Amino acid sequence: MKHTEMDTNKTVGKPISRLEGKLKVTGTAKYAAEYDVDNLLYGYVVNSTITKGKILSIDVSKAMALPGVTEVLSHKNRTKLAWFDLQYTDMDAPPGTVFKPFYDENILYNGQPIALVVAENFEMARYAATQITFEYSEEPFQTCLDNNLHSSRVAKKGFATALKPPPPPPTGDFEKAYQNATIKVETEYRHGTEHHNPIELFATTTVYEGDGKLTIYDKTQGTINNQLYVANIFGLKYKNVRVLAPFVGGGFGSGLRPQYQLFLCVMAALHLKRNVRVVLDRKQMFSFSHRPPTVQNLRFATDTDGKLTAMNHLSKSETSSFEDYFEPIASWSHRLYPASNTLFEQELVPLDVYTPMDMRAPGGSTALHAIECTMDELAYKLDMDPLELRLINYTEMDPSAEKPYTSKALKACYLEAAEKFGWEKRTPKPRSMERGNKLVGYGMATGIWDAFQFPSRVEAMITADGKMILNNAVTDIGTGTFTVMTQIAADELGLPMDDVDFRYGDSKKPFSMFQGGSAMTSSTGVAIVVAAKELRKKLLKKAKEMTDSPFKKVEDNEVTFKNGTIALNQNPNVTVSFKEIIAFNKGKTIKTTNMGKPHLLKLKKYSMATHSASFVEVEVDKDLGTVTVTRAVTAVAAGKIINPKTAKSQIYGSMVWGISKALHEETIMDEKLGKYMNTNLGEYHIPVHADIQQLDVIFAEENDEVINELGVKGVGEIGLVGMPAAISNAIYHATGKRIYKLPIHFDELL
Repeated sequence: MKHTEMDTNKTVGKPISRLEGKLKVTGTAKYAAEYDVDNLLYGYVVNSTITKGKILSIDVSKAMALPGVTEVLSHKNRTKLAWFDLQYTDMDAPPGTVFKPFYDENILYNGQPIALVVAENFEMARYAATQITFEYSEEPFQTCLDNNLHSSRVAKKGFATALKPPPPPPTGDFEKAYQNATIKVETEYRHGTEHHNPIELFATTTVYEGDGKLTIYDKTQGTINNQLYVANIFGLKYKNVRVLAPFVGGGFGSGLRPQYQLFLCVMAALHLKRNVRVVLDRKQMFSFSHRPPTVQNLRFATDTDGKLTAMNHLSKSETSSFEDYFEPIASWSHRLYPASNTLFEQELVPLDVYTPMDMRAPGGSTALHAIECTMDELAYKLDMDPLELRLINYTEMDPSAEKPYTSKALKACYLEAAEKFGWEKRTPKPRSMERGNKLVGYGMATGIWDAFQFPSRVEAMITADGKMILNNAVTDIGTGTFTVMTQIAADELGLPMDDVDFRYGDSKKPFSMFQGGSAMTSSTGVAIVVAAKELRKKLLKKAKEMTDSPFKKVEDNEVTFKNGTIALNQNPNVTVSFKEIIAFNKGKTIKTTNMGKPHLLKLKKYSMATHSASFVEVEVDKDLGTVTVTRAVTAVAAGKIINPKTAKSQIYGSMVWGISKALHEETIMDEKLGKYMNTNLGEYHIPVHADIQQLDVIFAEENDEVINELGVKGVGEIGLVGMPAAISNAIYHATGKRIYKLPIHFDELL
């Protein structure tokens, strides 16, 4: 026992740099395609060049004759698989029939994987892919949303509807209220297709270990999800499939579902009983998952004071012919603004494309653009400041559920961001502000996003050297998860961060959902708190058993954990170290495994959301119509901020994406060919450094004592949802032209 006065500084709330940052910037961190594996074969995917039809024949003779080519796999020679009778094979599958690569001769979309060349090196596999000849029979196809809006229908119900609920039921009499309203706006907004395009290409390295055992290095946002997927498909035991993803080079939602390179890589490894690596190239990154194009029709009405009286929101989005991908769009306005008469409708249009997929702030970033631009249009009709209109319609409740939010500091976001931005300098009239040859515009918009929490299980232990090890399967896709979890654990046990070892990104570790929905801090972070509390109890109990222990009769609330010790509150000089406790325990680690989960009964009375306000200044060249976002301020209310540095980084990234969505980003479909035409980063435009100027982030103070043990909400997506509308509104203020589509191009402003 030591008698000393020490204290440890709390780390939660401090702007700590990412712990793995040096590994990443020095190239030391290994990604899925970078692991050194002996006796490795390389697979290269061959994709369909037609949009719909059948494969009549495949000639692989030239490819197989090339030196180093081991095999060409297709639907003709694949092994029999367990999964073809399964409907759902992963935790994020929408209703319908999951796409099954190499299932049969049918082509469902352009770019569908139809063969895999396996060779001794990547270059030969890629070349051999060009030597395979396919004969097709083509069928008519439909890939254009606008041409097929008449065939829209309500989405089928699936098991994922808890996270993606349908629109709320209508209230009052919308049609009557809208017709009788004196101030009303009717709009139609169109949003183009977007593809995720994280820096790291999708890749899988499968190590074949024999006896049905596989170790898989995969680019994924969910190691356990992919473990379940592989085991189900190939009829393997879960314990024999290990998926590792300690470093992931971005995801943005594209890694929530297992992508086809995982299936093809594992299939080849099992077929050949060899180690195999499959990496997609950039063009192939456009052959799966995207944000769906959407058409939204809105009709909003207010009284003469600006109070909303009627809201109608109809959205029609693309889905595939085989799955019903659904993301909430039409319901967001009623979660922000109250109105007595509402009608919310959402429909899908099945097309001959791959199933869309969650893309950062799915549904929210699409919906909020249309909603907040419609609100802006109402403000001009009312001759009212757009910010004032939001404040007039402000509510602490969730009108759609008639429940209070666990916390809502949106009003503080409005006021703090407006002050920081200098909103009071705005002159109301469009085209009234200039700077040299540039028209200057100010725009603002509201943001809202879900505050999810998923169940998560954490194993926590104290080792013989008095340090803490935590195990959880969660990935870190660049969001700072590793760092934030280490901070939380360090504070819970009173340890310096150097004495905490958070181990993650491994399906063999305790359960975690995939990293998505801005939910990991509230999920795994809460599980760490739960496990740490139990670990403290076990440590104190063991300390009480020690010879002549001064802790024998103390209660949990009478001690403090600090600097790797337990100290008496009334006499902080009296301590016992974790090392001493473990030594007394004969050197055996003291550990616990606990589940963190949402308190559903308590939370049933509330709605949960993060909120934001974005203010933007744009300059529009009078002659060229080019748009520059010169500065932007986003204020966010997201409960307790564990790490302001990583949290700000998340909001900055979201704001950049908002600029990209508003002005740059769109995948172009040729409806006659049924294929995307700009499948590269030269023609799929994203912002470069010159496009991004002054960005500021504010975190409004928000104390949430209801939502979870940490009082935290996610920050990954809330910074994106308001930006496109704020930019669009600023462009209108600058030019007097209202553009009803995204992205906005300069030719529309000439």
